Amino acid sequence: MKLVTEQMEQFLAGGAWIRQIFEQGLELKKQYGEDAVCDFSLGNPDLPPPAVVGECLADLAQQADQPFAFGYMPNPGYPAVRAALAEHLTQEQGIAIAADDLLLTCGAAGGINVFFRAVLTPGDEVICPIPYFVEYGFYAGNYGGVLKPVPTKAESFDLDIAAIEAAITPRTRVVLVNSPNNPTGQVYSIETLRELAAMLTRVSAGRERPIYLLADEPYRFLAYDGLEVPSVLPLYPYSLVIGSFSKNLSLPGERVGYVVVSPQLEGRGQLVAAMTIANRILGFVNAPAVGQALLLRALGQAVDRTIYERRRQAMAGVLTRAGYEFVMPRGAFYFFPKSPDADELVFLKRLTAERVLAVPGRGFGMPGYFRLAFCVDETVINRAEAGFAKALRG
Repeated sequence: MKLVTEQMEQFLAGGAWIRQIFEQGLELKKQYGEDAVCDFSLGNPDLPPPAVVGECLADLAQQADQPFAFGYMPNPGYPAVRAALAEHLTQEQGIAIAADDLLLTCGAAGGINVFFRAVLTPGDEVICPIPYFVEYGFYAGNYGGVLKPVPTKAESFDLDIAAIEAAITPRTRVVLVNSPNNPTGQVYSIETLRELAAMLTRVSAGRERPIYLLADEPYRFLAYDGLEVPSVLPLYPYSLVIGSFSKNLSLPGERVGYVVVSPQLEGRGQLVAAMTIANRILGFVNAPAVGQALLLRALGQAVDRTIYERRRQAMAGVLTRAGYEFVMPRGAFYFFPKSPDADELVFLKRLTAERVLAVPGRGFGMPGYFRLAFCVDETVINRAEAGFAKALRG
């Protein structure tokens, strides 16, 4: 007797590489002890949230006996939170944003889903540069969309605009970019994004349905060496930004994100309204009330970025001394080194034998590489050096 769909059976059989490795790490830690395993599998921030988060939670506890303290609110979010977020994003994105240009969602993942539900019809294509966060394909598939991966430039992982243009068909509906990127740490330059916007403007001209440019930016706050992350919103009218507070406030479990539409898009109210309906009918209803209250108090604050900077330098040193090839990440908290074996699964078996855990590149659409999340204590990074060196030697 079949209890689930054939598609879900396939999903269950395939699993998710990141979660598989993470769960493998839990078993190894039970067997050998916490300090004997160096787990770089999951991008789960270990830093505590800013102090204001705890202060806000204490205040909310005092209000818990008030009627509707955590009740329903308008589906796009509390008006005061949307207004404050619009003011914050106006400064961050470099373009005037109104509260009506955005809605709060259940994390960035919820935001991508409500956008796809609003704009995709079965068979529509979502172009995405390789490597990419694997869940994107599932999100598009939820609404009959098809993820269409395209190569990036060799060695640098930068956008290949010509490859993106060559992949466009009459069914192309969205180009999805993620900067700073998971898993490479690449940050796309303003020149590259201008070139992408110009190409999309030219290709979209005369089309009945525009090609949207969707920028997923959960790591925007975490760029290194003084680098600024450019905004797509001023560059292309059919652009949107997805954001969350999982990483900058260390609140990944609270699920608070947003979608903001370029204020240059004429008739954008219809798109925001469609996403608001999608937010409701997909069962999200609204972003969590507690999370919105935290956001109102914590906007503009973040965890200590210098800790991630030190960890980045520590991981670069460990990998360099061990002899690995990698591109230095310019943002986020991941390295994406080249595997010493063409089949990275062969190499990762050796690495796991040293009780060092990483995620295979094929989990991001790019075999031959592996991902390391350095959102762990610096002692874990340094302790892994011997294991990295031994696994490389084979």
